[in-house]
Amino acid sequence: MLLKRENLLFIILGGFFVTNALIAEFIGGKIFSLEATLGMEPVNWTLFGQSGLSFNLTAGVLLWPVVFIMTDIINEYFGRRGVRLLTFLASGLIAYAFLMVYMAMEVSPAAFWLDLHQDIDPNIDVAFGRVFGQGLRIIIGSLTAFLIGQLVDVMVFQRIRKITGEKMLWLRATGSTLVSQLVDSYVVLFLAFYLLPPPEQRMEFGLVIALGVVSYCYKFLMALVLTPLLYVVHWGIDLFLGKELAAKLIERAAAEEPPLEKV
Repeated sequence: MLLKRENLLFIILGGFFVTNALIAEFIGGKIFSLEATLGMEPVNWTLFGQSGLSFNLTAGVLLWPVVFIMTDIINEYFGRRGVRLLTFLASGLIAYAFLMVYMAMEVSPAAFWLDLHQDIDPNIDVAFGRVFGQGLRIIIGSLTAFLIGQLVDVMVFQRIRKITGEKMLWLRATGSTLVSQLVDSYVVLFLAFYLLPPPEQRMEFGLVIALGVVSYCYKFLMALVLTPLLYVVHWGIDLFLGKELAAKLIERAAAEEPPLEKV
């Protein structure tokens, strides 16, 4: 059965959105140095009494700005309900993926598989667990931050659209991303490293705040850098749908929101 163009667009955007969110979760276990990657010296900031801070970031930040841009594009054409549907779907699939990975980690490795990778110390099964395994606190913090960040992004996007109308896409997209990324940064840090761990394992409050600032600086910069990409994607979608259908979808997405004075 042939799909209507708007339905096909939703499937494509939704698939890309969910895929990026899922990949971001699984590569998040690697911490990389932004300065070393760019061939620069560490910045060595001192914030809130914490010295030696630099841009040591989870690899997941490579994809999260793209996820939030996709959120804004979906919001533009399919409204709040479209974003909520994909957000809950992505969260459920991420939780399911972690469950399946946990099961894969718990099954006993075959002896010949261990023998094939004798060059890995202590063995390939331990390496598999270390690469794919994440602590329960990290998983809870990351999923919670994703859900809250997405819902905040939708709310801010729609509020700005009520003020600007169809103009100034860059403002509602970038503005909503900057607010939601700030929330996302601190939710995951506070849950995973301050609220959920036992007292003896908790990170210092000042360090949590400082790490959040460093992480948000990167996300802030990426939100600005990727703003032109938003217009490229918008242009491509309008070309795919046709101006008339694209305008109809945008109008319908905006119409599902109550007037600003009633919010």
